Amino acid sequence: MSELRKLVAEELSGPVDPRVRAVAAAIAARHEAASRAVLFYGSCLRQKQLDGLMLDFYLIVSDYRAAYAKRWLAGANRLIPPNVFHFEHDGLVSKYAVLSEADFAHECGPEAWTVSTAARFAQPSRLVWSANEAAAARAIETVSRAAPTLLGWTLPLVDRRDVPALWKRAFAQTFAAELRAERAGRSAAIVEADPERYERFGAAVLEATAGPSRRRVQALRWWKRKQRRGKLYSVARLAKASLTFAGGADYIAWKINRHAGTDIRLKPWQQRHPLLAAISLLPRLLKSGAVR
Repeated sequence: MSELRKLVAEELSGPVDPRVRAVAAAIAARHEAASRAVLFYGSCLRQKQLDGLMLDFYLIVSDYRAAYAKRWLAGANRLIPPNVFHFEHDGLVSKYAVLSEADFAHECGPEAWTVSTAARFAQPSRLVWSANEAAAARAIETVSRAAPTLLGWTLPLVDRRDVPALWKRAFAQTFAAELRAERAGRSAAIVEADPERYERFGAAVLEATAGPSRRRVQALRWWKRKQRRGKLYSVARLAKASLTFAGGADYIAWKINRHAGTDIRLKPWQQRHPLLAAISLLPRLLKSGAVR
C-alpha cells in the first residue's frame, strides 16, 4: 500500500484556508491533554467555501478519559463513538467529532462497527493540526486504511475493472447505512466532482488488493446487516447528540433542508428538545423521502 499511503499523505498535507487551521488549533486546545490530530473534511473542503457554512472536523484523542473533565462524556464517547460538539471560533461555525486513536483505526478497518468512518475518510480530507510527528504519522496510516476497507467491502458487487462504478456503489451502500438527508444521485456526484482523484486512489487500492473475499450474495447480506445496524446506530447517536450538541435541532433542520431541498421550520419546543424534534419529524421525512 506504499503508493496509496503516498497519495494519502500528499492529500492530507494539501492547502487549506489559514482560518481552518486556526479553528482546528482552537478545537485541539479545548481538549489539550488528549489531542493528537485534527482532520478537516466535508462540503466546506470540497467547495472551498467557509463563510455561512458549518465546517466539519474530526478530533483524534489519545484517550477519552483524558479528553474530558466530565466522566459521563468519556463514557458516552466510549459507548457510542463519536461524541459531536458545536464550536465557534473567529466568526466561523463548526462541528467536530471525537474519536480515540484506537477507535479511529478500528473504524477505518475491515472489522469496523459501522461503515461511516471508512466512507468519510476514503474521501478527501486534510490533516490541519497534529500534536507531533508521531501523531501525524499515525493519522496518515489510519486514513490510508479507509479506502481499501470501503472498496474491499464493495468489490463483490461491482466489476473491479470499472473503478468509477466501484466508488459510486460503495458510497451508495454506505449512505443506505445511515439516516441520510441526501438527494438521489449523491454518491455519483461525489465521484464525478473529482474523477481523476478517485481513479488514482482506486487504482492504488486495487493494485494491492486480491479478489473479493465474499461472494456477491454473501456481500449483499453483509451490507443489509450493516445497513440495519447503521440506521439504529444513527438513532442512538442522535439521542446522544441531543445532550452534547448545542443547537442540535436547528442543525438537523438546516442539514436536511440543504441536502434534501426541503423547507423545514422548527417550532420553539422542537428547538428546545432536539431529540423529541427528530422523533416527531422522522415519520414525515421518511414518507417524503427526504431522509432514507
